[in-house]
This record gives sequence, structure tokens and C-alpha cells, in this order.
Amino acid sequence: MSLDDVKEDTREGELVAYVQPTMAELRREAETIRPIPEKRGTLALLRSAGSRLDWRRLPGLRPVPFEETGSYAGHLMRRIGLFVLLPTAVVAIYLLGFASDQYTASAQFTVRGNVEPMESVGLGQFTSLIQKHNSQDSYIVRNYIQSQTLVQDLERDIHLSKIFSRKEADFYARFNPSEPIEELTKYWNKHVSVDIDAISGIIRLGVRAFTPEDALLIAREVVKRTEVLINGISRRAQADMVAQAQADASVAQERLRKAHLALQTFRNRFGLIDPIKSAEGTLTTLVTLRKDKLKLEADLQVLRGSTLDERSRSIQMLATQVASLDQQMKLLQDEMTSNAAGDGQQNLTDALLAYEGLLVERTIAEKLEESAHILFDRARIAAAKQHIFLATFEPPVLPTESLYPERAQTIFVTLFCFLVVWSSFTLVKAGIQDQRS
Repeated sequence: MSLDDVKEDTREGELVAYVQPTMAELRREAETIRPIPEKRGTLALLRSAGSRLDWRRLPGLRPVPFEETGSYAGHLMRRIGLFVLLPTAVVAIYLLGFASDQYTASAQFTVRGNVEPMESVGLGQFTSLIQKHNSQDSYIVRNYIQSQTLVQDLERDIHLSKIFSRKEADFYARFNPSEPIEELTKYWNKHVSVDIDAISGIIRLGVRAFTPEDALLIAREVVKRTEVLINGISRRAQADMVAQAQADASVAQERLRKAHLALQTFRNRFGLIDPIKSAEGTLTTLVTLRKDKLKLEADLQVLRGSTLDERSRSIQMLATQVASLDQQMKLLQDEMTSNAAGDGQQNLTDALLAYEGLLVERTIAEKLEESAHILFDRARIAAAKQHIFLATFEPPVLPTESLYPERAQTIFVTLFCFLVVWSSFTLVKAGIQDQRS
């Protein structure tokens, strides 16, 4: 084949490649190959999105299939009836047909304190045993009413478990007497309410039972035992105050006794009844001796200035008297000062220092003993009165109308709660399905 023939064949092949395919070939290629979509504009996208939206569904959820759109309202009503109306109907049947009436006996009281001022002499920290804050006592009362201790006392005295398990109670609200005391305490806290007014300190008590007589009986027992509790707290506080005051008086009395014994030991040791008076007498004697010495020295000076000889009898006598006075004054000064010879004996100055310290201790002990006895007498007088007591201004009375259960309110709240729970669950489920799509 020549070069010209090859070129002629190449031109024919290129012409065949550029020939436009027929309609049959395009259809066959469309069935086997996915066509490439042409570029869309913004307006086309908005039209496509509008055609896919469904006004009956929330935004963001997957569109409902065409076959379910016709029964959507019925499907919704069936779900509401199954998950909302049916449980509410069950609760309503129980409340209207089976629930027992519960009667409430209420009382109002407060904790009061009758504290007298102690004038200028107080009991110090022990007055706090009586002057207690009312709110603290109120919370003590509330915790006691809700405690297992009170439940045990009521069970022992009035058989509380039998009261809550009477035949008048329905199967759901009835207590099982075979259960332990802890379960009875939980059941008791559901049937008793204690509210405290933070401003006035008033305590409001409410007790529920299945008969009016039982409610009144339980409320009276609670008030009585609460009063016993408050009186016991008051008595313990008063007893502690009196005991502490008596102990302080005993300590002060013992201190005064030791002070007197120390003075007695001092007198036996120094041989002085009152060193202060002894020192005053010694000082008086020294002053007198000094005056006599000055007079004798003046006379001696006069005689020496005369014509008499130094060895004359008059001059020698006056000189001897002056020397004797000097010796007596030196002895007295040695007794009072610390310049005495080291003979192992203490002088009057040391005795005065020790004696003054003992006098100060005795004075303090006497004052403390007197004050302690005054406080002890006041504590005994204060303990003779009831300082903390329970003031019941609204005693419990026999109820005539049942207040529980609140049937209409309970049914409405139950319907609302089931509706909220079902709606929340439905929205969460739809959101999860939308995230998966």
C-alpha cells in the first residue's frame, strides 16, 4: 500500500468519527449511560424545592409517603388515644371508682420562750441555753414529727400501722402492717405535712387518715408528744444551766478556801498576824527614834561647844545614848529591808510582798465566790419557770369533709403529663429519623 492510499483511508475514518449519531443510537446509549444534567440556575432550584415541600409536616422532616397522607389525622388520633387518653382513663377510673376518701386534721402552734432579763449580772454563755432562737426550735419540732422516733412511739401507743391499714382504705393507698418500721416511716411522711412560716415561726401540722376519728386521734397525739419534746428540751437546758452555775460556785468557794489556808500558812511561817500593821509600827518606832537621836545629837553638840572636856560624864552619856539609838534604828531597818545578815530568815519587806499577793488572791476569790453564788441563786429561780413551751392556738378538730384525693386536679395533671411525655417522645423520634435520612 502506498502512502497516498494510507492518507485516503485516514481521511475517511475521520469523516466517519464526526458523523452525528442517529436517534436509535442515542436511545440505546440513554438506557445504558446516565446522562449528565445540565447546569441549573437559582430559579430552577427554588421551583424544585417548592415542589418537594409538604405543608402538613414540620420543616426538616422527611416527606410523608403518598399512601399515608390520606390517613394522617386518624393515625395521630389513634396514637393520642393509646398513649395519652388511655392511661388518663385508667387513673380516672381508679380515682373515681376505687380511691378512698382521706380526711385531714390540722393544727397550728408555735414555740415560745419566756426569758427574763438578768439585769447587769448575766449568766454569760449559759443564758444561750434558755434564750434559743425560735426558728431552731421550730425546725427541731418539724424534724421530730417526721422522724422514726415519733413513728415508733405512735405505733406503740395507738397502733399506727393498723390505722393506715383499715378496710376503709383502697388497695393502692392501704399500708401493709407486715412491713418494717422504716417503710411505715416513709408512709407516714406521705400522710403528714409540717410547714413553717419563716417570718412568724408558726408551725402548721396536717395529718391525713381514712376516717375523721383516726385523723383527729393522730393529730392530738402528735401535738401532745411535740409538747413533751419541747418541755424536755427546756428542762435539760435549765438543768444544764443550774448544774454549771453550781459547779462555778463550788470552784469559787474552793478557791476562797485555798486563799484562807495560804494566809494561815504565811502567818505560821513568818510569825506575823498582819505584816502591814507590823511594818507601820516599825516605821513609827523608827521615826520616834530618829527624833530622839536628833535631840540627843543637838544636846551633845551644845555640850561639846562648851568648856566641858570630851571625857566628861555628860558628854559620854549623850554619846552612849546616840550610839544606842543608832544600833536600834539599824536593827529595825534590817528587819524591814533586805540588808539583813545572811542568817536564813526573810525580812519584813519579803513578808509584805508575799502578804500583799495573798491578800489580792483572797479578795479576788471573795468577789468570785460572791458572784458565783448570786448566779447560782438566779439560775435556780430561772429554772423554776418554764422558759420554752409549745403554744397551740389552733388545736386539731374533727374533720367533716374529705380533702384528698383531689380527683379533678389529679386527672387534669395526669392528662397534661402524659401529653407532654408523648409529644416529647414523638419529636425526639422524628428528629432521629430525620438525621438518619
